[in-house]
Formats: sequence, C-alpha cells, structure tokens
Amino acid sequence: MMREPYAVPRPGLPERVTVYEVGPRDGLQNEAAIVPVEVKAELIGRLARAGLTTIEATSLVHPKWVPQLADAEQLLGVMPRQDGVRYPVLVPNERGLDRALALGVTDIAIFGSATETFAQRNLNRSVAGSMEMFAPVVARARQEGMRARGYLSMCYGDPWEGPTPIERTVAVGRDLLDLGCDELSLGDTIGVATPGHVAALLDAFAARDVGPGRLAVHFHDTYGQALANTLAALQRGITVVDAATGGLGGCPFAESATGNLATEDLVWMLHGLGVQTGVDLAALVETGAWMAGSLGRPSPSRVVQALSGK
Repeated sequence: MMREPYAVPRPGLPERVTVYEVGPRDGLQNEAAIVPVEVKAELIGRLARAGLTTIEATSLVHPKWVPQLADAEQLLGVMPRQDGVRYPVLVPNERGLDRALALGVTDIAIFGSATETFAQRNLNRSVAGSMEMFAPVVARARQEGMRARGYLSMCYGDPWEGPTPIERTVAVGRDLLDLGCDELSLGDTIGVATPGHVAALLDAFAARDVGPGRLAVHFHDTYGQALANTLAALQRGITVVDAATGGLGGCPFAESATGNLATEDLVWMLHGLGVQTGVDLAALVETGAWMAGSLGRPSPSRVVQALSGK
C-alpha cells in the first residue's frame, strides 16, 4: 500500500501551503456529546507533533451557545504547547477578548457573516451591527500585539437566502479587513461552492485590491467539492487552507453544514502536487484514526480510511 502519494508538481501552484487546523474548535463544537478536556488536549498535542503550525484551540463564547467548548479556560490551562506553533482562539466580542487577554492568548479570530439571515441567527444582530461589535475587539487586540483573523461565513450560499452575490461577499470581507484583521478566511459554510465560483470570488477580491496573501479558504465537503475548490484557490495564489483532522465539524447554527475538509485528505493532495506543508502524513493519519476511535465512529476522511484500514 502507498503511504504517500507520488509527487508530480504542477506549474502555477504555491511551493508551500500553511494548513490552518480547525478541528479542536470548529470540528468539536458540533459534536453531540461533550468531548473530555483531556482528549482535546491530547488532540492538540498530537496535531502539533504531526507538524501543524497553526491549531485553533477553542472558542471563548458563552457556554449557553456552544456548550461543547465550555471548558475553554481549563483546556488553555492544560493543553501542551510547542515552540513555533500558534494556537488561535475564537472570540465573539469584547468580553471574549477580556478572557483571552487574561489567559495569555496571542492569536484571536472573530466570525462574521456575508448574509443578514445567518448574522441574525449566529450573532443575533445585523451584518452592520456585527461590524460595530467587532471594531473595538480588533482594535484592542492589535493594540495588545495580538494577531487577529476574520472568518466570513456563507460566502457562496446561505440555506435561507440562496446563493450569496459575489459583490456582497467582497464588500463584507473588505469591511472585516478594514477593521484591522491580518487575514480573512472565506467560508463555504454549507459546502455549495464549485471551482468556477471560487475562482470568480477570488478574482473579485483581487479587483478590489485584496490579493491572495490576505486571504484563506475554508471549505466544507457537503457536495464533495472541497478538494476541487481548494485546487481552484491554489491556482489563484492562496497559500492558507483551513481543514479539520478527520473531517470533523459543521456548524451548530446551520443544519445543512456537514464536515470540514479533512486535513488528511488535503495533505495527501498537496503532497501529490509537490506542495510542501511540513506535515507528517503518517502521524496525521494516526491522529485522525485515534480521534475517530475516541468519538466512537469511523472517520469520514478517505485518506484515514485508506491508510489506517478503518
């Protein structure tokens, strides 16, 4: 059995891609059962040892909204940390930022929506109102020397509003960047994007002077398009790709959202394209299989299934 893909580089692709691991936060927040903090800490440690250099650890939201991450403070106190690895934390507002500062967090993320319906369901306010909430969060974070990332949900389509106009996504994304975010992650929250749509959206951002160096992509695999969409993004110069080990996740506020692009599947494709990631695929697959066992179900990652025999 092949343990690594045969590498055949393709012209026009980045030499190296940063895999932005979101499994411990975006993945586990959608689990029906509460995952023990010890398991979360072990997952983060394993991912770092496998070579992931950005691992989103948890979210400092009110436990009422995301009870699966109610142990955020405890996790941040016990999880292993490795030199050279960033451990971003999602914060919803200034109260979340206060908690992050008290806990010594150095990287934060905020999460907005390109559509009004999801903004109301996810943040209980309008798109404009969410920007007003985020502005002081990002400003204070930058003053404290923190790195701030902006997530933008429903970039391609919304289950209540239908397809999201490209110009709408670009306008709201520019607003998040103008607040001072270092990076904007474009989320295909319900997995409806296709490669042509991805290319058109990135071209539209470029036309508004937002190049690929300020953008990341975040695909869900609802319709099996996540890897194809990632390749389209790479061809437009994107070098940061979000993924979750074992394809964990979804979105607790959008029922049609299925799992994230599996980190193992992403790394297999990137290595096959000759793109460097710094990730040890064997260790990553072992981690994905271990996590699936901890959750008591098979991993949806095709690479985990193929290489772990499960």
